[in-house]
Amino acid sequence: MQIVNRLGETIAQMTTTVGPGSPFALWLFVRPWKVLTLMESFLLSTGVVALAEIGDKTQLLSFLLAAKFRRPLPIVVAILIATIFNHGFAAAIGSWVTTLVSPDTLRWILGISFIAMAGWILIPDKLDEDDKKLAKYGVFVTTLIAFFLAEMGDKTQIATVALAAKFDAFWPVLAGTTFGMMLANVPAVYFGNKLAGRMPVTLVHRIAAVIFALLGLATLLGAGAQFGL
Repeated sequence: MQIVNRLGETIAQMTTTVGPGSPFALWLFVRPWKVLTLMESFLLSTGVVALAEIGDKTQLLSFLLAAKFRRPLPIVVAILIATIFNHGFAAAIGSWVTTLVSPDTLRWILGISFIAMAGWILIPDKLDEDDKKLAKYGVFVTTLIAFFLAEMGDKTQIATVALAAKFDAFWPVLAGTTFGMMLANVPAVYFGNKLAGRMPVTLVHRIAAVIFALLGLATLLGAGAQFGL
């Protein structure tokens, strides 16, 4: 009993003397729904981007780079770095947009954007001729430049903007979309020849389209408003 009392005194002292801004106090008093919202933003970002990336232009580029250079590790590292910078920029724009418009206006913009993404994702993608002209700077730099440029304005980058705006959670969305991109592209780099003709691209795109459509409808209907979404 004495040990329990001392433990209670220690916790009380930590929360009062360390201050409300301390990591311990923030951890102790964070609202459970906020934690769930951060987890939701990460998991949803991972799932929809991983599905959207299947058969996408940047995954096709991953197949092409892997076949040309046959050095998977530097290709994967370059894809990771390019994705972090590209999606970091996209997530920052999404978070910034939330400061420019009212919540009701943002809800309509995001809802319509997600539904538009559902239609866009059903359109088969292909590499542009410019994407096939690889630079002559070695495998790492070539992959870094080509992947970053190919991702500009792509479905997954636009999705990152919309997800960051919806959840107003920069880091979880960035981590989720980056993880989703790697889930789709790492196997493409390492097992490209075996996977290229076996992936049910149409089915995967239909599943992703349904998720985007449901996300758009839920946003338009105000689902999650009670949690500050």
